[in-house]
Parts: sequence; C-alpha cells; structure tokens
Amino acid sequence: MATRSVSDAPPEFTQALLDLRGARLRPEVRLTEVPAPTRIAPYAVALTAEVVATGDADDGDELASGRFVLLHDPSAPEPWEGVWRAVTFARAELEPEVATDPMLGAVGWSWLVDSLGARDIGYTAEAGTVTRVVSESFAGLADREPTVEMEVRASWTPVGQDLGGHLSAWVDLLCTIAGLPPLPDGVTALPGQRR
Repeated sequence: MATRSVSDAPPEFTQALLDLRGARLRPEVRLTEVPAPTRIAPYAVALTAEVVATGDADDGDELASGRFVLLHDPSAPEPWEGVWRAVTFARAELEPEVATDPMLGAVGWSWLVDSLGARDIGYTAEAGTVTRVVSESFAGLADREPTVEMEVRASWTPVGQDLGGHLSAWVDLLCTIAGLPPLPDGVTALPGQRR
C-alpha cells in the first residue's frame, strides 16, 4: 500500500500535518520533514530531529537524534486500536558508567511514559524496547574510550485530536535522553530553528 498524496488526504490527516508543523519545540531541537514510509499506512508523515548543544564551547554538537512517524489508516487496523499510530526512535550517547545499570531499560521506558503523561495527551496500545549499545575498541583503536548509547524504540496509538502534542511529548523524551533539564512549569520554549 503506497502512501497517498496529501492532496487526496482526508481532512483529519491534513489537520494533523498542520498540528505537527505548528508544534512549539525547544530551541535546541532541529526538526526536519523527511520522506515517510510508503507501505505501512495510506497516509504518513515522518520527521527527524536532532538535539544540539547551544553553549559557546559545544555549540552545534549533537546530543541526541531520532525519528517520529505518524501513520493514518482510516480502516483502523486491529493492532493499532485506532486510526493513528505514532512510531518513534530516539538515541543518545550516555556516560560509560551507566552501561551496567540494570534499571537503564526501565528508566528509559519511564521517560517515554512520563513525557506522554506530562503533556496530558491520550494514548493506547503502547509498545517498544529500550536498548543499550556498548562499544569497546581494540587493537589499533584501543586508545578510544568505551561508549554507551541508549535507543528507545516505541509506538503508540494517539487518542484525541492533539497530534502535535504527541510530537512534543516525543521531543521531550529526546531532550531527556540528551541530558537537557526539563523546562520549568509555566515556561514555554520558543520555536526551534527548522531546516
């Protein structure tokens, strides 16, 4: 099944695109619309994001990256439990000492659930994995320090009309794994630079 053109899209998908494009994000986030998958649902939009450092010494260094895909299928596939499905990926490098922490996976998943909950948006049929990747170098590369990456792969079915809120919640997760402190209550980030 190929993704249909936006001109053929139902009004709810067109509104979802407007909601996603209008989401207010932190200034450290660089969001880019990319080609969406074409065989999963009749309508889809895909975005990649990078969280970059904004301090003078580290300006522009990537702290985390990921992908957010919103699928729409008016036939409401049974596993989705609705007509929408958010499919996401987020990754960031962590401190090497957390590689052996047995709670790392549970903490990573709780960051996702907390991000969705903090936005007060409805969702169902959530599923996913949290993976740690430890890279050690040997022989000619032995002088490199070990690295640890966390990857959170998750999907859920948005409930309600605030589809931009789901993108914002995912960006909150991305900022959390990047190590950025949460914004204080009552503070709204200005829109980030978009490429």
